[in-house]
Amino acid sequence: MPTSEARLSGREAEGSDGETELARSGTPISDGNGARIGPNSLIQTGQALAALFGEETARMIFDRAGIGHRYANPPGTMLDEREPQRLFAMLCDTLSDQDATHVLAEAGHRTGHYLLANRIPKPARRLLPHLPTAVSSRLLVLAISAHAWTFAGSGRFSAEVRGWRQPVIHLAIKNNPLATPGCPWHGAVFERLFGTLTATQVSVLHPRCQARGDDCCEWTITAATGSRCPARMSRRAAADRPDREDRPSQASR
Repeated sequence: MPTSEARLSGREAEGSDGETELARSGTPISDGNGARIGPNSLIQTGQALAALFGEETARMIFDRAGIGHRYANPPGTMLDEREPQRLFAMLCDTLSDQDATHVLAEAGHRTGHYLLANRIPKPARRLLPHLPTAVSSRLLVLAISAHAWTFAGSGRFSAEVRGWRQPVIHLAIKNNPLATPGCPWHGAVFERLFGTLTATQVSVLHPRCQARGDDCCEWTITAATGSRCPARMSRRAAADRPDREDRPSQASR
C-alpha cells in the first residue's frame, strides 16, 4: 500500500493492486481490446464462491467462464471487463437464483470492505462520519464518481444527491457491463460504503435493472431513521475499523 494516499485528491496514485486511480476523471479506461475494470469484481467473487460453496465449485465456475487461470493467479492490475462479465454470467447460469444472489452480494460486501481498508484514506474515514449525512453523502458521491470506471467499466455512471434533511442518493449505470438480475454485487458495494461512512444503516433499493429489461441500472439509497447521536458513534467506530466483518443486509431488492 503506498505511503502517499492521494486517492481522494486530484493526483494519480498507484494502488497495491495495480489500479491507477484517476481522481479527476471517471472516464472508462481501455487498452484497445476492451474497457478495463477493477480486479476486485473478479477476486472477491472467487473468494466468496470458495467461502460459500468450496474451492472445487469456485474453480469449476471459473473454468466454465474461460478464466480458470485467474482463480489460481488472481489479477494484480486492472483487467478486461469481459472477464468478470463472463464470470458473473456463468455464476448465474450454474447456481440457483438464490445462491447466485447470495454469492454476488457476499462478493460485493467483500469488495466494499476492501475499498474501505485500502482505497479510502484514514483521514477521510474519520472525517466523513462526523459530518451531517447530507454532506458526507455528497462528498462520498463525488469520490465514487471520480473512480466509477473501477466498478462500471464501459458503463456510464451518474449520481445525484437530493435533499438536505433526509437526503436521497440516486446512482445509475447506463450500459452496465456487470448487470445481473437485481445487481446484488453493486448493491452490496454501495451499502457497505454508504452504510459505514454516511449512516449507521442504509436502505438500498434497485428500482431499475438492465438485466431485467430496463434501460439502465439504478439504485436509490436512503439513511435509516432514528437517533442521530448513537448513529454517529456507531458509524465512526465502523469507519475507524474497516476490517470489521459485519454482514450486510439485503442489498438489492
